[in-house]
Amino acid sequence: MKHQVLTKKFLGSEERVNWHNQALLHVRFKRDNTTQKIPEWEELREIASQIKLHVLSNIKKYVEQFYINTTKNGFIVHFAKDAEELNSIVYQILSQNNINRVVKSKSMLTEECGLNPFLESRGIEVIDTDLGERIVQLRKEHPSHIVLPAIHLKKEDVAETFSYYLNTDRNNADPTYLTREARKHLREKFLQAQAGITGVNFAIAETGGFVVCTNEGNADLGTTIPNIHIACMGVEKIIPKLKDLSIFLRILAPSATGQLITSYTTIFQKPNPNQTVHIVILDNGRSRILKHDDFRNSLKCIRCGACLNTCPVYRRSGGHSYHATIPGPIGSILNPHRNKTEFGDLPFASTLCGSCSNVCPVKIDIHNQLFLWRQELKDIKKMPKSIFSFLRNFMSDPKKFMILHKIARFTTKFTPHFIEKKIKRNLPEIPPKTFRQIYLEQYHDKIK
Repeated sequence: MKHQVLTKKFLGSEERVNWHNQALLHVRFKRDNTTQKIPEWEELREIASQIKLHVLSNIKKYVEQFYINTTKNGFIVHFAKDAEELNSIVYQILSQNNINRVVKSKSMLTEECGLNPFLESRGIEVIDTDLGERIVQLRKEHPSHIVLPAIHLKKEDVAETFSYYLNTDRNNADPTYLTREARKHLREKFLQAQAGITGVNFAIAETGGFVVCTNEGNADLGTTIPNIHIACMGVEKIIPKLKDLSIFLRILAPSATGQLITSYTTIFQKPNPNQTVHIVILDNGRSRILKHDDFRNSLKCIRCGACLNTCPVYRRSGGHSYHATIPGPIGSILNPHRNKTEFGDLPFASTLCGSCSNVCPVKIDIHNQLFLWRQELKDIKKMPKSIFSFLRNFMSDPKKFMILHKIARFTTKFTPHFIEKKIKRNLPEIPPKTFRQIYLEQYHDKIK
C-alpha cells in the first residue's frame, strides 16, 4: 500500500514529524480561536452547506446561467471534460497569442490536471507566484497541502533552495530576508509575463463574475499586467447569487488560516480594457461523483484545508504520502473516484475520529464517506483481506474478542517501548482494570 510506504519515509525524521504536527495544530488552534469569535459560526456553516447542496442538485441550471452571464460580460468560456482537454485548451489559447511566458497563482485544479509540466514540455515557461508554490516548484516537488503548499519544509530548507536557484545567502534563513528575495525574483517574472493563469474560488451564476482569494496579492499582479487572463475552475465552484458570496468569504479564511478574511479578495466582473479573459470550466469526473448519492456531498468542498490541519494521520504522515494532488481526508474521498486501484489505499489512512467533519465549514460528512469507501474497496486486491477476515472472525465472537483484548493489554503493558518505537508516539498508561471489569463489578447484580 503506497501510503504506508511513503509514510515510513516521512517518519524517518522524528524531529520533522513533530515539527510538522505542531505547525498544523497551530493553524487548527487559530481556526478554533477565530471561529469562537463569530457568534453565528454554526449558522454560517449550515447556510453554506445548504447553498452548496442546492447548487449540486441544480447544477445544469446554474452552469447555463453562469455561461450566459459571463458571455454577456465579455468573458470567453470553454468547457473541458477532462484534464487532457483543459490542458489542450490552455495551450491553444497561449499558442494562438504567441505566448511563451506565463505567471500562475495558486490553483489546485491546474495541479490536478498537470498543467505546468504539460506547458513546459511545449516550451512555455510557467512560474508559480504564490510563495509556497514557487518554493516547491523550484524544488521540483508537488504541494503537500492545498493551502500551505510548503508546510513540510523548514526555513532552513527554503534558504538552501533559494541559495541554489536565486543565489541568496545560504546561511541566512531569516523569513523576512527570504521573502524579500522571493519578491525581487517574482516581480521580474510578473513584468515579463505575457499571460496570467489563476484558479477560481467562487463563480457567481447571477452576475457572471468570479472570485479569486489570496493573501499575497499575486493573483492581482498576474492578471492586471498581462493582456491575457485564463481562469480555470471546477464546475462545483459555482454559487447562485452575489449575496451568497459573503457567506463563503466569512467561512473560508477562518477555516483555512484562522484569519477573519483573506488579504486580497478580487471579483472579476468584466475584462479590463485591452484584455481578454478566458474561463475554462472543468468536469474531470465531477459529474460522476455527482451521480453517487453517498459521495456527492464531497463536491461541496471549498478547499480550505481545515480537515488536513486537524487530521492526526495527515499531520504525522505528510501530504506527499497521499501520492495525490489533494491529500488528507477530503483527498481520500475524491481521489478513489479517479482510480480505485491507484488510490484505494487512501480511505484507510484515517482513524475515523470525525474531527475532519467537525471542522468542515460546509458540513461534509467526511469520516462517514471514508467509512463507505472502505466498504466499497474491501474487495480490491490491494486491500489487506487477511486482516479484515481475522478481525471479523474475532470481533464477531465475544469470547474470541476478549482473548484478543487480553493479548493486546498484555503486549501493550509489558512491551511498550517496542510498540512506541513502531508507531512513533508515546502510549498512555494501561489502567489496572478494563471498562468491562468495572462495569460487571458495579452492575453484575442488575444484569442478573
